Amino acid sequence: MTLDPDLLKILVCPETHLPLRMATPEQLAALNLQIGAGHIKDRSGNLMTDRLEAALIREDGHRLFPIREGIPVLLLSDAIELN
Repeated sequence: MTLDPDLLKILVCPETHLPLRMATPEQLAALNLQIGAGHIKDRSGNLMTDRLEAALIREDGHRLFPIREGIPVLLLSDAIELN
């Protein structure tokens, strides 16, 4: 799954305004393993149960925003903190 390059150019983190980039297939696979094991929560503290088909990662690599049904979800409450 990819986003329109023109759309990707204007998307930023709603908190820091840092640019976002598409997560790599390797990053998604690693996160989906952790989701399947019940180790991933969103910023609201909700346990993630649905696999990620695509996601955006903040430029500094500290936050991930899911893409659901082709739509980037840029809500801070739905973001995932990355270490």
